[in-house]
Amino acid sequence: MICHNRRVRLFVCYGTWQWAPRPGGHPCGSAYRALKEAGYEPEVVRTYGLGALPGIFNQTPGRREVHKLTGNYWVPTLVLDNGTVVDGSREIVAWARAHPAAASAGAEQA
Repeated sequence: MICHNRRVRLFVCYGTWQWAPRPGGHPCGSAYRALKEAGYEPEVVRTYGLGALPGIFNQTPGRREVHKLTGNYWVPTLVLDNGTVVDGSREIVAWARAHPAAASAGAEQA
């Protein structure tokens, strides 16, 4: 079930692919997949750049917004409709599993 009642914005690097030459896959793809599996249709914001670089090299609008929200340039970062920020792939995956969209939609209707 896709939840259209709760808007979430997911800031990612360049995309939402899963494969990466690292254990657990690509962090942005893992966060995106967890949200989709939990029933969300996230608004994806591509930030480009590279979080490991100094701020002077991360001046894209997306990376600047992530920095304002979190104090760092790393993605993925999730912003909920109430302004709550969930920063980091593991944290986003855990949040998605704990807050499936179907449960959120049911709570809003109650």
